[in-house]
Formats: sequence, structure tokens, C-alpha cells
Amino acid sequence: MAVQLDDAVETTAPPLGTGGAPPARRGPGRRRATRGAPYLLLLPALAATAVFLGWPMVRNLLLSFQNLNMKELIQHLTDWRGIGNYQEILGSEQFWRVTLRTLVFTAVNVALIMVIGVLIGLLLARLGTKMRLALSGALVLAWAMPVIAATTVFQWLFDSRFGVVNWVLDKLGWHSMADYDWVGTQLSTFFVITVLIVWQSLPFVALNLYAATTTIPKELYEAARMDGAGTWQVFTSVTFPFLKPFFLATTFLEVIWVFKAFPQVFAINEGGPDRLTETLPIYAFTEGVGNLHFGMGAAISLLTIVVLLAMTAYYLRLTLKQEQQEENEL
Repeated sequence: MAVQLDDAVETTAPPLGTGGAPPARRGPGRRRATRGAPYLLLLPALAATAVFLGWPMVRNLLLSFQNLNMKELIQHLTDWRGIGNYQEILGSEQFWRVTLRTLVFTAVNVALIMVIGVLIGLLLARLGTKMRLALSGALVLAWAMPVIAATTVFQWLFDSRFGVVNWVLDKLGWHSMADYDWVGTQLSTFFVITVLIVWQSLPFVALNLYAATTTIPKELYEAARMDGAGTWQVFTSVTFPFLKPFFLATTFLEVIWVFKAFPQVFAINEGGPDRLTETLPIYAFTEGVGNLHFGMGAAISLLTIVVLLAMTAYYLRLTLKQEQQEENEL
């Protein structure tokens, strides 16, 4: 159909070229080459993805079907185990405990990041120029700090003997916190990790939300104020509906980022104490590299990807369903 329309347009109203002469007519081969140009431009990116992502994934998949320990690695042996690694993992209570722990950990962190980030973003929209620049600069500095450097700073802050947090709490009257070991229990360790991850993620949400609010016409806010809407009503009736795509996309990205968080959890206490703060990425590393069960670690890593894909598919399904409902209402 598109080719017939192109031929009809060229036949009925031929454009004039240089000097008034009609340009040369494009043949079917040239049109096909033009339409294939975008795909040719995508080839380098697709080739790089296949080499640097696809091939390691294939190797990891093959490794997950093998019994590869230190003995097989040194002797260059290939001991195929079939689906034995997956059967052992799926039959283990440890895997399901770690999976549940990872889901809860992700949900709590994403909820805190979105709520606090939105509040800071709305605050940026209300501040004056100087205060906005100062707060934006602080957010950018926090965002630009490397993950390991930030984790090291938090280790110093929450150190049991020389940490600033314990010193401040002691000066405020909580003398029992003078030598408190923040990585000695499961809840306190997760508290430190959560504070760290939320602190690192807030700039992305806050700055993007502030940038998104600048696209909302001010007339909408003025009309809402004239109708007697309060601050919460203005947010629910103007800001949130207008920025709904932003909230959906940002929540989706934060779920992925928190779910696969590895350096923060590992550097704080390596999944301790007693492996009670292990998430799925830490669990895969501990079993694969720490215990030298490389085939088992490869299988856990692939199951981690499957869990993340299932979460992503469920979230995208809800998003598409909501968009269809909005289209039907219109």
C-alpha cells in the first residue's frame, strides 16, 4: 500500500529538481535500501550487545548445567549434571528464604525512594533560585559519588567504636548506643544498607521529578487554586495525573536497580551476620565464588534473572492494563 501511494504521488505531482528538470525517479530497489537504512544503523549496537551480553549469558547457561568445582576447573573437566543444579536450588529452603527477603527488601527500598524523592522534587519546585541551586548541587554530589566510596563512608559513619552516628546518639542521651554494633543483627544491618541505597537513589528521582514539574502548565495550578483546591488536592488532581508516566517509568527503573544491588550489601557485611542479609545477587556470588560451586552459582544467577523478569512482566502488565483503562475512559 505504501509503495502504491508513493508511486501515485510521484506520478501525479513530480517535484522539480535543479534548473526546473524533474529529479530522477526512485526505483523499488532504492526505496527498499532507504527503508533498510535504520536497521543497518542498529547493527553495531546489536553486534556489541550480542558479544558482550549475549555470549556471556550463553556461557553462563551452559555452566549452570555442569558440576564445576575447583577439581573440574583445575583438571579442565566437563561434568554435565543436567538440571540437577536447578533441582537442588529449587528444593532448598535457603533459596526461597533469600528470594522472599529480596522481594521485601526491594519493596521497602523502592517505596522509601519514591516517597522521599517525590517530596524533595516538589520541594525543589517551590524553593527560590539560590536554595534550589544549593539543594540541587548537594543532590548531584551525592549522585556522583561512586558506589564503593559511598559505602565506605557509611561504614565509617556507622562504625561501632569511632562512628559519627554512635557519637551523636551518645551525646543526645542514648548512652547505650555509644558502642552499638550496627552490623551485628539482621535488622540493624538492613537499616544501614537501606539508608545507603535510599541516599544514593534520591537524587535521580528528585531531580527528574523537578524537571518534569517544569513541563506542567502553570494555568492548571491557577485554575485548581481558584476552585479552592488545597496542596494535596492540587497534587492528586494536577501534578500526579500529568506526571503519571514519569512515576511508572521511575518506579520500574528503581525496582531493577534495588533488586540487583550488590556492592552495597556485600561491602557492608558480606551478607552477614550468619548470611541473614543475603539477597539473590549475594547468594549467587557466595555459592558460586565463595563456596567454589561455580555451576550452582550460575544456576542461581539465571534464576535471579527469571525472578526479575517475572516482576518486570507483572509490572508492565499492570501498566498496560491501566493505560488501556484510561484510553477507554477517554
